[in-house]
Amino acid sequence: MKDTAILITRDGMGDAPPELQKTLILNYLKLLIENDLKPLAICFYAEGVKLVVQGSTVLEQLKTLEARGVPLLTCMTCLRFYNLTDEVRTGIVGGMDDILSAQKRAGKVITL
Repeated sequence: MKDTAILITRDGMGDAPPELQKTLILNYLKLLIENDLKPLAICFYAEGVKLVVQGSTVLEQLKTLEARGVPLLTCMTCLRFYNLTDEVRTGIVGGMDDILSAQKRAGKVITL
């Protein structure tokens, strides 16, 4: 996965009820960690920015991935939209240009 950029655009994973979305993203991130898979970057925008803020149910997993060298890129415009700029607890806050740059460097892009 080292040439893969993962885009997270929801406050969870998949088109499902919110509780299931949260369970799915938690399981996905845990499996990345357990299998020592390190994507080129994980990019958060739209509702996905809610995963990197205080109170997120996947904050521990994201911090672990970041500590292992996986860049977590979060869209500042989206944080502002949701009034979450002061709540960020992990990752790099940047702009859409940072997310685009990660996509350009990636051999593969996966949207969750």
